[in-house]
Amino acid sequence: MLRYLVHYQAFFGPLRVLEHVTPRTLLAAGTAALIGFIIGPWLIARLRRLKFGQHYDDDRTGDLAQRFDKKNTPTMGGLLIFGCVFLSSLLWAAPNVWVLVALFVYAALTAVGFRDDYLKVVRRSRNGISSREKIFWQSLTTVVALAVLLWHPASAPKIRELWVPFVKHPVIASLPIGALLVFWYLWLVGFSNAINLTDGLDGLAIGCTITVAMVYGIMAYIAGNSKLADYLLIGHVPGTDELTVICGSVVGAGLAFLWYNSYPAEVFMGDTGSLAMGGLLGVIAFMVQQPFTLIIVGGVFVWEAVSVIIQVGYFKATRRCYGEGRRFFLMAPIHHHYQKKGWPETKVVLRFWVLSVIFALVGLGTLKLR
Repeated sequence: MLRYLVHYQAFFGPLRVLEHVTPRTLLAAGTAALIGFIIGPWLIARLRRLKFGQHYDDDRTGDLAQRFDKKNTPTMGGLLIFGCVFLSSLLWAAPNVWVLVALFVYAALTAVGFRDDYLKVVRRSRNGISSREKIFWQSLTTVVALAVLLWHPASAPKIRELWVPFVKHPVIASLPIGALLVFWYLWLVGFSNAINLTDGLDGLAIGCTITVAMVYGIMAYIAGNSKLADYLLIGHVPGTDELTVICGSVVGAGLAFLWYNSYPAEVFMGDTGSLAMGGLLGVIAFMVQQPFTLIIVGGVFVWEAVSVIIQVGYFKATRRCYGEGRRFFLMAPIHHHYQKKGWPETKVVLRFWVLSVIFALVGLGTLKLR
């Protein structure tokens, strides 16, 4: 909304900077961080009074939960991130189909995650909404978002192109709608669950999310700029540079949330934040035509998810072969494996942050290697 102040630059010259994405991205990040620092203490106190915390010991991490005293810490901190990102994006991003779809996916999955967290609190167990219900709402969100992009003339020609890293042209110029729907669903659901699995240590998930959001802010800016896109031999998608503002909002909100989520955490992100953030990053990756690059940039999230797949698969395979299941890792997701080995929580988090930065730099490097 505030972007439209540029029309009054004749009365106040500096308003002309609002024509450009870069200053609005910085303003969006600052606005989101400011909102987070202002409402954060109030929201955390409110959640604590309502006893919206984890009142149970998870069977999988109960000993670690007791060791690091995480029981009863308020959850649903994703509400803080959502409020900051959504409001800041509305204030500074120019509305177009890309922005509206991104915010729709973010809001819809925030609602799904909130319902899941709320039911866990009410039932005082780790059983929230059923898997069938979660899949239904995630599927509906995917279908609606994709339908809008296929219907809108500004996005329809571009959304069906499939790009992969290191290739300077789309490998498929017009992906069949069925295949496109499957890809979208896998990315939205896959990265939602991957961030959800990563959200097990104080500051881990949000720190890595900030890194990924910064990279995709750069990629969105490049994709929306015809000269940069042509220079780097990547797809030019007019209008996606406004997604840079949303990514800036995520960075600002993430920094504010990290202030309260750093060790020892005053609040947890919960499914309210992790499901929505994974879906938002997944949909942005597709809209800027860099979906497979997300596997590289979000390497920590992928590593966490793969560790769970390996653990479960290995356990089932050894149970069939030997009559009893064996574990490949001491505990999954992989960050708990290192805790079991005796690493302090802060050491695990910091080293995973370092890995996230390395993955981010490698992902950015793919833009030049074509």
